[in-house]
Amino acid sequence: MKTYFKIIIFLSVIVFNSCEDVVDVDLQTAPARLTIEASLDWEKGTQGNNQTIKLSTSTPYFDTTSNSAVTGASVMVTNDTSGDEFIFEDQNNGTYTTSAFIPVLNQSYTLDVRYNDENYTATETLIPVVDFLEITQSTEEGFDDEALEVNIIFNDPDIEGNRYLLRLQEEGDLLPELGVIDDEFVNGNEISLEYEKEEDEDAGTEVFVPRDVVNIDLFGISEDYYNYMSILIEQADGLGLFSTIPVAFRGNCVNLDNPDNYANGYFRVTQVVRARYTFE
Repeated sequence: MKTYFKIIIFLSVIVFNSCEDVVDVDLQTAPARLTIEASLDWEKGTQGNNQTIKLSTSTPYFDTTSNSAVTGASVMVTNDTSGDEFIFEDQNNGTYTTSAFIPVLNQSYTLDVRYNDENYTATETLIPVVDFLEITQSTEEGFDDEALEVNIIFNDPDIEGNRYLLRLQEEGDLLPELGVIDDEFVNGNEISLEYEKEEDEDAGTEVFVPRDVVNIDLFGISEDYYNYMSILIEQADGLGLFSTIPVAFRGNCVNLDNPDNYANGYFRVTQVVRARYTFE
């Protein structure tokens, strides 16, 4: 049995002509909040020892001048079974790095960040991921039967509860496309994903052509991270003039000393397989 997921890019541009009035928008402001970018991704075939965590503070929406990098914090990740501690060294530019991390599949890890005399923490489990079975191209599986698409195929294990994050980015694109997959209805089956782009002159997007290159990442993720990314992707896809207002939602980084002063971002620990596909 094959299960197909269609991932198509649709971009909409709304143009207003003869509009010269300047509109002042009164945006709400809030105190700067710590933002934690802690994605410990273990690529298959590597040791996974080198890892980086980024710390910054939130800034006003239109502020493009402030340096939001956080330095002087204490960052550590602990193996919750063995008690091994991995210290992330401050690089004085908002990044904290280690070359000693030891990834263990299905192992729980806890992140501890000490900043401004407050302790932030989060716990995640390193989820394994399957290998790609096949990556091909076609024009038959997408919405446009004349447009090239990349076909990504893998076998979901028989064990229920597998969840995946798919990240696709054509070389030259500024941002990636993200999607999450749950095996609730496809457990133990072959999963086929199709990625196709729509031509849109107004938005400046074009369909794939020969020699275009797409980078493909497949992550094994936890249920909590699946739920977090589902909301994030849904809100990002819904942005528009007439879309509903996004709701505020939190990651898994909590402040033990001042719960109301929680951190933005998410601590994840994943295994990932990566591929680079060139269209023929």
